[in-house]
Amino acid sequence: MATSNTYSYNPSLGEITLYAYNLIGLRNTSLLQEHMEAARMAANMMLGRWSSEGVNLWTVDLQTITLVQGTSTYSVPDNTVAMLDAYVTTGTGTSAINRLILPISRTEYASYPNKQQQGFPTTYWFDRLLSPNVTLWPVPDGNEVSFSYYRVRQIQDSNLTSGQTVEIPYYFLEAFAYGLAQRLAMIWAPDKVMMLKPLADEAYDLAARQNIETAQQYISPTISSYFRA
Repeated sequence: MATSNTYSYNPSLGEITLYAYNLIGLRNTSLLQEHMEAARMAANMMLGRWSSEGVNLWTVDLQTITLVQGTSTYSVPDNTVAMLDAYVTTGTGTSAINRLILPISRTEYASYPNKQQQGFPTTYWFDRLLSPNVTLWPVPDGNEVSFSYYRVRQIQDSNLTSGQTVEIPYYFLEAFAYGLAQRLAMIWAPDKVMMLKPLADEAYDLAARQNIETAQQYISPTISSYFRA
């Protein structure tokens, strides 16, 4: 049996838009500039919602900040949605050692009596502003080299120019197409919204099931305090 032996199918936003309009009953030749502008807006609104749905694994990357003695607060890229695992590094090269540190809330940070206390940082507070920042406590005392964190970043903008594609993996293409069709139907074909909504929800749920890490997870109760040697 002959097959393509390729794995490069990745339609542009323009191609997906035409398909989405076909799903709501609009032919390609009937589309106007206002249809395409509505599609661009709908596509980016949907990607914004997907960024808030949970951890999109393809948008997770590692960021590193060089630490300065006595400085507790550092800027974070504006496109950061959430921080995941974080660690502080001491030493360099083969002598580098990473130590995991844990997140705290604004309330917990506010409860610390001496916010300028220096030492090895054990916690961080991610302040999710429009220009976000992260605050470490205790404040770095000069023995630390860097603070690194895995983050979920915003999905890249989608545009119709120059055949640009959407920043999603292959297994999310159907969810994107049906989701876009449902949003466009709300404008151009309201009678088809109820038909498309369950299709869009099902396609997203199927894709989201694959958007997970498959590592083993172990839960162990801390019971050592119940026993004495």
